[in-house]
Amino acid sequence: MTDTSTLLYDFPSCTIRGAVVSEMANNVYLITHKETGAQILIDAADSMAAIKELLRDGAGDATVPARLTTIATTHQHWDHVRALAELLEVSGAQTVAGLQDMAGIEAGTGVKIGHPVADGEVLTDVEGLLQLSCVGLRGHTPGSIAYVLQDYRVSGEIMLDVEGATIIFSGDSLFPGGVGNTEGDPQRFASLLDDVQERLFARYPDDAVVLPGHGAATTLGAERASLPLWQDRGW
Repeated sequence: MTDTSTLLYDFPSCTIRGAVVSEMANNVYLITHKETGAQILIDAADSMAAIKELLRDGAGDATVPARLTTIATTHQHWDHVRALAELLEVSGAQTVAGLQDMAGIEAGTGVKIGHPVADGEVLTDVEGLLQLSCVGLRGHTPGSIAYVLQDYRVSGEIMLDVEGATIIFSGDSLFPGGVGNTEGDPQRFASLLDDVQERLFARYPDDAVVLPGHGAATTLGAERASLPLWQDRGW
């Protein structure tokens, strides 16, 4: 586990940085738009020190003063929201999460989710230049959301060799080697696998990069052939 800010992607229009925080090794991601300085943070999991470093480094990627405009949460589990209240207090950013997970996040953090979202919605920052598609992935939690950034060409990427990248911030719904934990519930597993197949694998190209809530990145293409195996094993 490291709290160090890492540049993951440097696109012509924006950068993506990440940090791994807490004993749960959560991934925190930050998108910074270079021209406007608008920033979207994915999952304020823990460690304000690491988040401040992300914001500071991201600000250095912009050509104008940067500001955090949006905190987007992938799902309600406690390890993904431990720094949410503190970050909101210092930033005043809009808070975004899936409608069906909103109550759990609010109860656990005391933070009011100002912008609940559902599958098919498009999240736009205050400048209107950063857009994330919201993809509902039901199963790990009822209101898990993957946030998808598209149509940015790579100019100096770090992690994977991707052209015209689609970036999927999948939370705990999709990882290298399988979908997220559904606690042995066959209905929840079926729901999550169906959503992942229909709303990610059927919609996005094989070179789409998956940035999960824990662990290493992958691509849809690297995982696609394993879908029948996941179905057969039931997890």
